Amino acid sequence: MQDDSAESSPEFRVGQRVHSANDPRRIGTVKYVGPIEGHAGEWVGVDWDAGEAKHDGSVNGIRYFQAGSDRSGSFVRAKVISPGISVVRALELRYRTDSTKEEEDEMYVFSASNKRVSVQLVGKDKIQDKLSRFEELTGASLSYLGVSTPGDPGQIRTAVPNLKELDLTGNLLSEWKDVSTICEQLPALAALNLSNNLMSLDICGQAQLKSIRILVLNDTGIKWTQIEKLKHSLPAIEELHLMGNNISTIEPTSSSVVQGYDSLRLLNLEDNCIAEWDEILKLSQIRGLEQLHLNKNNLNRIYYPHNTRIHEFLGGNESQKERKLFTNLRCLLLGGNNIEDLASVDALNSFPKLVDIRLSENPVADPGRGGIPRFVLIARLAKVEILNGSEVSPRERKDSEIRYVRLIMSKLHDPQEIKQVHPRFAELKNFHGIEDERPSVGVASLQKMASGLLSITLKCVGATMGEKPPLTKKLPATTTVGKLKSLSESFFKLKSIKPKLFLQEEGSPLPILLDDEMESLMDLGIGNGSTILIDEES
Repeated sequence: MQDDSAESSPEFRVGQRVHSANDPRRIGTVKYVGPIEGHAGEWVGVDWDAGEAKHDGSVNGIRYFQAGSDRSGSFVRAKVISPGISVVRALELRYRTDSTKEEEDEMYVFSASNKRVSVQLVGKDKIQDKLSRFEELTGASLSYLGVSTPGDPGQIRTAVPNLKELDLTGNLLSEWKDVSTICEQLPALAALNLSNNLMSLDICGQAQLKSIRILVLNDTGIKWTQIEKLKHSLPAIEELHLMGNNISTIEPTSSSVVQGYDSLRLLNLEDNCIAEWDEILKLSQIRGLEQLHLNKNNLNRIYYPHNTRIHEFLGGNESQKERKLFTNLRCLLLGGNNIEDLASVDALNSFPKLVDIRLSENPVADPGRGGIPRFVLIARLAKVEILNGSEVSPRERKDSEIRYVRLIMSKLHDPQEIKQVHPRFAELKNFHGIEDERPSVGVASLQKMASGLLSITLKCVGATMGEKPPLTKKLPATTTVGKLKSLSESFFKLKSIKPKLFLQEEGSPLPILLDDEMESLMDLGIGNGSTILIDEES
């Protein structure tokens, strides 16, 4: 407990959001107001968002409130916490007073990809005069200033009539009626960031958010049921960011799938708890949806329903029989999930317009965890143009597909197994004119041997190897990893150094360790023009 003699202090109510008077970033919720046995005067019990307090809401065996964790609660005098300030007061603090370097670093808005973009304050000497005339301001960042109220009626409209972007990250707002009041006074407002405000789950009436095109609600505690209630208040919404809200289910109100949101182009559900792909399919009828961000959820498989299954999923109406799912989806980010089966990778081919895919940090895309390398992903994904953030060039696609076909031919010989496990094999083999291996003699045999030579560039990267220029050698496709290690020792005169080989792939952030000495270049699907890095065993 923090004991200071009570002076004239603001009154607080249970449920109110507050911050420490000395630190607007230390935010909590009032859970108790009243006396504490054995201590004089009135106390305020606060449950702090970041924890790092003293107890769980009980003192000397008496429970006054239940804190969120064992040490997130504390009792303080009213004068050491703040109920917050109005929007216009925050504007004055941020833009009419001389700002420190730290404060200027905090002036940002969010881009379409939810990254911070600094608010441009060009020519600080000139800008102070401009900012004193708020009517010229089109973007404002009021993050972590303790904003808790819209202020007096009409005050915001008078002060900043031309505001288009407003960042209110980390403030004390919680009621949707207050957000509605702010937006009503800003007819030009198109982008609003409410991240890290603990928003109420109770949405009464219709919030006035009609001009908002970008709404960021990361870490606000909001669930999909509230998003459904906001639907009619957001007729112009194009981007909706809902990161970090522990969302596990998508709950449409009037049918089996989410309807409406006709202008929505980007939906960001990263860093949530969605485990079932059936929940994601409920978003499949948002017709304009082009980007769906699902990084860092708990998804373990993907599938694309066909024919009868779509018919059942959409409610069984005859009119739905020919309907497609995710008809305009171009970008699907699935990094950091638990996807490990190849059927999920192949299912991505069924999305009509999908060309930008992220699968990094999934078991299926991590060779170190038994997954497949980048070239196999490219070959299996017929339409992908951007994979894990890197562009797939026509050259990389061609090389990947040829390498993939040769890899399968070297390892599998049962046509039925190939057809079942590698659905694109026959198509790619025919497309690239790759012939089956056949015994041959004479001149044909010599030609076959020549065609089996691969141009491989070898680069030394070991710390004790010294600077050695890369070497490009023509090697038989049957060369094993063990043989290549011996050749490398000879080529680069690596005395008393045990080499370790890595395959460097275009577009792949990390090289792939070649650790099976019995596998050949052909077995590994290594193609013409590949680069092998030579490191040393630690």
